[in-house]
Amino acid sequence: DRARFPGAGVLWCRRPDGVPQKAAAAWLIGAPSLVMLNAHNFRNRQLETTRSVADCYFQIDGRNYDFVAESLRLGAARDAQRLHITDDWALLRLAQPAQAPHQPLPEAPPDLPVGDITLPVTMVSPGGHENYRGPSSLETCAIRRIDPPTEGGTRRARYDCNDGYGGSGSGLFDEAGRLVAMQSASLSMNSR
Repeated sequence: DRARFPGAGVLWCRRPDGVPQKAAAAWLIGAPSLVMLNAHNFRNRQLETTRSVADCYFQIDGRNYDFVAESLRLGAARDAQRLHITDDWALLRLAQPAQAPHQPLPEAPPDLPVGDITLPVTMVSPGGHENYRGPSSLETCAIRRIDPPTEGGTRRARYDCNDGYGGSGSGLFDEAGRLVAMQSASLSMNSR
């Protein structure tokens, strides 16, 4: 649904043999050259580099865009020693502005209470995932719990959406179309 989710894109990365493959969902957000995605696409739990930004590109509206490799900004604090699920986000700049509409920056999300809730959301997976055969998916589901904020003020939203491998970075949007949360599908982080 390009009208509601115009910034939906896909992160593609080259395997060691040079063949590109879908890696995760990514979002052109707030500007024609800013991409939001999961940090675990490039770092492991110990914050060690697992993939070079130069090996990846962003695809939206059928066009490919390279990243400025040095622009990677992780959600983890500069002095962090580990990547946690609540700081599993990253921002990258494109080498040239995308010729596609971007997702507006979310206004302040609704005042979500800590604890058990039922907030209907639509999970948007621009690159699809292993639990869905299509190239992309929209799923109606619900956020069921909001954890207390971390030291950095980030809150974890727990939900009942049916996501799978490849769905990292999928966006969860409320009924007003605001981006409320971003999926982190790292198997090691979600093992509990």
